[in-house]
Amino acid sequence: MNINIKNYYMARKNTFERFQESSTTTKIIMSFLMACITGIMAQIIIPLPWTPVPITAQTFAVLCSGLFLGKKYGCLSQIIYIVLGIAFVPWFGGMTGGIDIVLGSTCGYFVGFIIASYFIGSITEKYANARNFTYMIGIIGIANFALIYIPGLIGLAIWFYLTQGSVLGIVDILVMGLIPFIFGDIIKIIGTASLSKVFLPKD
Repeated sequence: MNINIKNYYMARKNTFERFQESSTTTKIIMSFLMACITGIMAQIIIPLPWTPVPITAQTFAVLCSGLFLGKKYGCLSQIIYIVLGIAFVPWFGGMTGGIDIVLGSTCGYFVGFIIASYFIGSITEKYANARNFTYMIGIIGIANFALIYIPGLIGLAIWFYLTQGSVLGIVDILVMGLIPFIFGDIIKIIGTASLSKVFLPKD
């Protein structure tokens, strides 16, 4: 048993270091693959009748991008996801794409995806001891509820004002852009932190 655990730890560390030492081309390919995963996860969607912001699974991929690819290439994966979605790949929520989606009600969330991925990647690259389950719950929680939702809610409020001509109150903004997503996001945070515990080395 001890030998198996030791082998597991060694394999985990070697895999992590192999990616860190891989070529720029390999890392860009991995970023593209993560962008594809984000696009696939975005198709797991639950529309809500009172808000233009749907429940999707793509946030899980966003959080994992920084976790596994680091700040630079995790961030790049989300930039690729957004740029290709604007250009010609209909992989935003509900198989949509184009500049209108990015500038729509979810515009701020897209910005938050890039920021959150960079933040998580910065921590996991710099602090090996932060890759354990407990620390990652806090780090990923900050990334999810602060770095994604703050720009997301601001963007939603601006979009609503520009399209409807009225200002949303704080409660209305939270009901439309945050509260319905809390339970699902907690599951995503726990899931991402669990992946960190299993797959990332702690030294």
